[in-house]
Amino acid sequence: MPELRSLRMLLPALLLTLSVAEASPASDLFRAATDQVTRGYYGWSTADLKALNEKYDALLRVRCSEQGEACPYDTGREVLKDLFKEFGDAHTNVRDPEAAVRLREVTQDLAVQRTGARVVRVEGGLLVVSIMPGSPAEAEGLRVFDLLTTVNGQAAGKRGDENAPAGPNEFVRLEREGRPIRVTVRRPALPDQALSLSTRPLLARDVPTLSWAGADGRVAVISYPTFLPSDASTLFLERLNEAQAAGARGLIVDLRYNGGGSLTECVAAASIFAPVEYQSQTRYNGKLSTYSYTGVNGTRGHFLNLKTVPPGSAAWKGPAAVLVGPNTASCAEVFAYYAQRAGATVVGEKTRGVGNSGVVFGALPDGGVVSVTVLRAFNERGEALPEAITPDVLVPGDIPALTGEGRDVTLEAALQALELKAAK
Repeated sequence: MPELRSLRMLLPALLLTLSVAEASPASDLFRAATDQVTRGYYGWSTADLKALNEKYDALLRVRCSEQGEACPYDTGREVLKDLFKEFGDAHTNVRDPEAAVRLREVTQDLAVQRTGARVVRVEGGLLVVSIMPGSPAEAEGLRVFDLLTTVNGQAAGKRGDENAPAGPNEFVRLEREGRPIRVTVRRPALPDQALSLSTRPLLARDVPTLSWAGADGRVAVISYPTFLPSDASTLFLERLNEAQAAGARGLIVDLRYNGGGSLTECVAAASIFAPVEYQSQTRYNGKLSTYSYTGVNGTRGHFLNLKTVPPGSAAWKGPAAVLVGPNTASCAEVFAYYAQRAGATVVGEKTRGVGNSGVVFGALPDGGVVSVTVLRAFNERGEALPEAITPDVLVPGDIPALTGEGRDVTLEAALQALELKAAK
């Protein structure tokens, strides 16, 4: 039957045509991300990744059924976010091209247009959580914990359960444009103030800053915003040395808005309290391997010399506290873990919950990146690091008290904890 033979010959070509027709930017993004996670994942999730890939691939086909080959990257990214949420490892995720650019700016220590202020979204506005010394924001009078209620005339932050038009991403976009940014600033017991924030080329990464607190003003507070740049631990140690030279009697390290960064940097920084050995277990080509990150006296150590480090080695030996919250994540949780083990009091709220793993970033066809968990974390005894850090002193964050009364209740609790420790 020649007709049947012809059909048999045409069928593979027909199937190939259908397969090609299904290809789209969305499907390209989906496959690029899931392929990298399938090949490289080595985290703590026990979910069936293969089954999830198949489930969400089918959902993507439904979402793209009307647009076909024109189905956009955004649709693929939305489906991937749902997939990875169900997968249950917050370290494994996708980031859009803009987020990838921001990551590259910080990790490569690039100079970009900035005001020097870093903001986070809270109820009623954007909370200023750090200001770079010598920046336009500092010169123009902006302060840490100011609340920006509007940005260029648009409502900022959150309004109930919804995000207002101006958020942190929008603020950064305006900075990169290099034009003045008009903001409304709210401070306790003062009328709202209008400021115009200018920009100039500054390093993209934020730096640790030193301030003082306590009844006698001798408790050093080091705000530590990120572990991403390669000099993060060096800058931290410089601030610590400044505090000691000025006669600090206590130390508070604020990690409430630190989302992590380089393992070498956070391990080195955490070793101001005691020598640190962080072990990572990875899998490559089916074989497991272990690598150690070490720190001594606030600097990067070497695995072999930990055995010869004098007992009691520590760059800081006084009372210490670490402030944490839901935005404390990844490497910042590692720092808090080792500080807590060494005797520092952890104060605040439970952390994000990704402190027991590490990631690499892979490029995606839309210009974004996929973050893939590739290592599991252990201490020097081979015990898995905790997923999250539970504070010794639990203090729920109080944004109204901070922005309406000027009271940082978490810092107050840490100061009280240090006084109690000193009294013993």
